[in-house]
Amino acid sequence: MKDIRTLSLDQLKDYFASLGEKPFRAKQVYDWLWSKNLHSIDEMTNLSKTLRERIAEEYTINPVSVDQLQKSTDGTIKNGVKLHDGLLVESVLIPTETRTTACVSSQVGCSLNCEFCATARLKRMRNLEVAEIVDQVALIDSQSKMYFNRPLSNIVFMGMGEPMMNYKNVVEAIRKITQPEGLGMSPRRITVSTSGIPKMIKMLADEELKVKLALSLHSAIEVKRNEIMPFSDKFPLTEIMEALQYWYQKTGSVITFEYCVWKGINDGDEDIKALIKYCKQVPSKVNLIQYNPIGDGKYDQCNKQAEENYIRQLENAGIVCMVRKSRGGDIDAACGQLANKTSD
Repeated sequence: MKDIRTLSLDQLKDYFASLGEKPFRAKQVYDWLWSKNLHSIDEMTNLSKTLRERIAEEYTINPVSVDQLQKSTDGTIKNGVKLHDGLLVESVLIPTETRTTACVSSQVGCSLNCEFCATARLKRMRNLEVAEIVDQVALIDSQSKMYFNRPLSNIVFMGMGEPMMNYKNVVEAIRKITQPEGLGMSPRRITVSTSGIPKMIKMLADEELKVKLALSLHSAIEVKRNEIMPFSDKFPLTEIMEALQYWYQKTGSVITFEYCVWKGINDGDEDIKALIKYCKQVPSKVNLIQYNPIGDGKYDQCNKQAEENYIRQLENAGIVCMVRKSRGGDIDAACGQLANKTSD
């Protein structure tokens, strides 16, 4: 049967009208589905038993479930999330002293081929549905309350998959997550991370969602970036920059460049100079990400001196730079490690 959560509010109104019910029934059901994140039609207690049974004859609800939960020594929680068709994705709860962040997936596997990322080695099976994305957020919100006594504060689309390759569902999920009739979370605490698809960046800017944007950059030298992220040869850095400038013009939101520094690959002065030149073209900041090995030996975390050289030169150039420490590495929950790998 069809998942009732695929229906919009207007479609729900039409459905209940076809049953001879008042339009307000649609709002009641919509509230159960998206605000309360209810997963059982039978538990919609403000509907009559007869109406609930009638709905259940035509529709179902296909919630996600936790297939396996792993806890890191640093407090990070990785969820192996099972979908209704048996496929698996991963989502991560990352706690700090001041916030809890949900790292959510948008695809089963990934259609890109970034050399350094474990997820890229998985075949892309399908896009996640709107409800499957929202369910990840609601699940991690409940875990945040359970384990850390506070609600979820931030959301990053940095899990499995390229969000821009599942554009329609990701945008609709963000609307469900942020609208008062949904989970009611602040859009300004949501970051969409992309590997850089210019057309989609511009489309996202036009949505006026008020979310933040992060670009997985890793090199501002074209030929080198194409080696690290082979698919990017279809999207030149000049076109990506044009899209980023459009983003800032439309939203006023500073772009974050996500950037891993690898030993012998992009740890030289020429790499830093290229990054500074690129950053200067649009209001931006840089997140230096501590690399999490995936077992191939090709990509290794740079030494401390190279990292400090990046920080010093970026700051001297007036560019805000932060180091994002690796979290959850002992359970393969860190950035770039999500690949449905479990430990005994």
